[in-house]
Amino acid sequence: MAARANWKGYLKLSLVSCPVQLFPATSTKERVSFHLLNRETGNRLRRKLVDPDTDEAVESEDQVRGYQVAKNEYVLVEEDEIDSVAIESTHTIDIETFVPREEIDAAYLDTPYYLTPDGKMAEEAFAVIRDAMREKSVVGLGRVVLYRRERPILLEPRGKGLVATTLRYAYEVRKDEDYFEEIGEPKVSEEMLDLASHIIGRKMSHFEPKRFEDRYQEALLELIEAKKEHRQVAPSTGPAKPSNVVSLMDALRRSMAAEQGDAQEPKPAAPAKAAGAKRKAEPQKAAAKAEPPAKAEPAAKEKPAGKSAKSSPAASLPSARRAPSKTASGRLKRAG
Repeated sequence: MAARANWKGYLKLSLVSCPVQLFPATSTKERVSFHLLNRETGNRLRRKLVDPDTDEAVESEDQVRGYQVAKNEYVLVEEDEIDSVAIESTHTIDIETFVPREEIDAAYLDTPYYLTPDGKMAEEAFAVIRDAMREKSVVGLGRVVLYRRERPILLEPRGKGLVATTLRYAYEVRKDEDYFEEIGEPKVSEEMLDLASHIIGRKMSHFEPKRFEDRYQEALLELIEAKKEHRQVAPSTGPAKPSNVVSLMDALRRSMAAEQGDAQEPKPAAPAKAAGAKRKAEPQKAAAKAEPPAKAEPAAKEKPAGKSAKSSPAASLPSARRAPSKTASGRLKRAG
């Protein structure tokens, strides 16, 4: 079932407008979450806001929002006063400008939503705005008020609809030079760069979101399932921490060797090669057996089979393209 719209209003391009609705593009409800309980009674706990001077709980009707203007000095603002602050972007996304998508720095991207026309009558105007953006290969920038805050919003065509991504303001994004400025510029040798490039090449694939399973959540679900069934839970020691790299060149070479080993399938022809060497070492014994040529053919064909196993396309594929293990997904189904 589709989620309920977070926001309803109008999408506007100059004098063209249409009613639209905004839906959350992501959800966190499938994440494992815990409640705080009373250990003795097992009852779920409730949080209460307490006045630090009187040490008494303050009921919701006595709570009011305040903005601090000085130490221990606040300006009180009522809920209806906040609701009375209405600007155009409260109910309308006015597309102010269009820019190439690649100009939007990823650090400014915040939360994605799906924007759809609200009703059949809105579909034509919505399609005109969407298809014109697609034709010009640009994205639109506007503003919208969500959760009592005005946010810049990026609009880009996706299928029959638009993806609307709220953006962070410039003052919210930290400057990268504050963190990168002190990074040195070591001289990287061509050999090390070549080895690293080969490793990256062997790991090349395509982005598949379902390939990245939430392994931490899987472990939590296994723990919860074990406790439900009153099974003993063995404490996890966790994976070993990576050791410091003493020789970068040696680590790159060993990584390259490991990647080549992963990319190749087992070599079934190895025993055949050994058998061939044995026959060469004992020609008289082989002749004494006087085996017919027809029986010797499988052994002779086994050598080329070993070569094809090494050079076959399937054997040279990167390990990243192999089919994912069914073990993790099986555990999730059992846990669910």
